[in-house]
Amino acid sequence: MTATATQPETAAASKSEAASVPAARNAVITWFEILAADFERAVRFYEATFGVELRRDPAWPNMAFFPFQPPTVGGAIVPAKDAGPADGGVTIYLNCDGKLDDVLERVPNSGGAILEAKNHIPNVGWVAQIRDSEGNRVGLHAIM
Repeated sequence: MTATATQPETAAASKSEAASVPAARNAVITWFEILAADFERAVRFYEATFGVELRRDPAWPNMAFFPFQPPTVGGAIVPAKDAGPADGGVTIYLNCDGKLDDVLERVPNSGGAILEAKNHIPNVGWVAQIRDSEGNRVGLHAIM
């Protein structure tokens, strides 16, 4: 996920985003991505298998979004040329609402590493990615 790291987190933006997905605060998983070595093939597979049309957004040309309505969990197919099930696959974003900075601060001391620093995505919130103590890539998400 690519986002703008330079946008400051503001109370107005946070309140607006929080109002749009209030139940996400209580979810353990808030977002997922399925990496695909062949993006178009993967999109076709999921559309055919699940009988849905994945949404394309010009603002995010390298993503195909599964249909969802907040506050349910959403996700997307994203291209990753060298993806494989052992080192790629699904990235689950865990809910860190109201505590993302604290979680990120604890990652290195707990035996993990920060892979992607905290980034703001308009109308989504804040995200980051870490590697856990077992080497797994895990996404973190906070509305505020």
